[in-house]
Amino acid sequence: MRRRLSLPIRIGLGFGLLGLILTVVGIVRGTVPPHPASIAVALLIGGGVWFVVSWAVASAAVDVEHDLAASAEEPPAS
Repeated sequence: MRRRLSLPIRIGLGFGLLGLILTVVGIVRGTVPPHPASIAVALLIGGGVWFVVSWAVASAAVDVEHDLAASAEEPPAS
């Protein structure tokens, strides 16, 4: 059974993939030294940072939306 990924994870994966693509473009253009360790670090930083930041922003947005929906359902305090 395949479980569906949450929205913040999907957003993070999308932006992480975009970060990897941009990093590969930078590698091809010659901005990274042609050593395997340098390329691996560039890919890890490029994809990883984009994933973490976009996941964190999306998670915060989802939490705020849940809080707003929960507060809208509560009756006003007297």
